[in-house]
Amino acid sequence: MARKKPTSRAASSAQQKKSPARKTAAKTAAISTARKKLKAKGRAPASAKRARPKQRIAVSHHREEDFKADGLRAYAKYRDLGIAEASQGLARAHVIRLIGPCDPVEVSKLHFHDVDFQMVYVLKGWVKTYMEGQGETLMKEGSAWTQPPRIRHLIMDYSDDVELLEVILPADFKTVELAT
Repeated sequence: MARKKPTSRAASSAQQKKSPARKTAAKTAAISTARKKLKAKGRAPASAKRARPKQRIAVSHHREEDFKADGLRAYAKYRDLGIAEASQGLARAHVIRLIGPCDPVEVSKLHFHDVDFQMVYVLKGWVKTYMEGQGETLMKEGSAWTQPPRIRHLIMDYSDDVELLEVILPADFKTVELAT
């Protein structure tokens, strides 16, 4: 009876090279390992989080005298809630009272805000808005909406008693009025 010769690693390797399925599997494994190494190099260590400014507690109680006509629009009074200072500029929150009656010539100007986030909640009354891609929308007490960054919008009309809560990131931002 003839004995089989043991195959050497070189011979075994040569056989694997001949098999297309084995060659493809080996290549895929090598690429996958290389990708894992690249991804691992690009990541920050788990303990190294993005530095955020130190925040403090902000408490704001309703006082009529806190509504000021020193905000973005001349037809509005703003009650700052202290969030901008407490968050070191991370966010701003204020209650806005639009002064009635609405004058569309002054109010209805197409504009956008250079922000990362903007949310509005109707506390009282109603407001009719136009947002690019959304069209006209009537927002009533209890309605809320977000406005994506740099979305073109305007206020079309509002009730004499409207109050809005607005939250914006970052606290300081640019508003750009557009020619109509």
